Amino acid sequence: MNWDRIQGNWKQVTGKAKEQWGKLTDDDIDVVAGKRDQLSGKIQERYGVAKDEAEKQISAWESKADDTWFNKH
Repeated sequence: MNWDRIQGNWKQVTGKAKEQWGKLTDDDIDVVAGKRDQLSGKIQERYGVAKDEAEKQISAWESKADDTWFNKH
């Protein structure tokens, strides 16, 4: 999945982000606003992981994204 699509549809995928990283608060999600570097920083902060680990987690999460993430209900 293209990160631009995730960023452009951030409000639709916030639930998926919360499922993946339960320690992220609603405020964290709002601050991230689809920006990958912000998401990485919040994951590092909340989970105490290094930048490369946060990026690895984001890449794995991004690879799971499919069209069902963007369907409007």
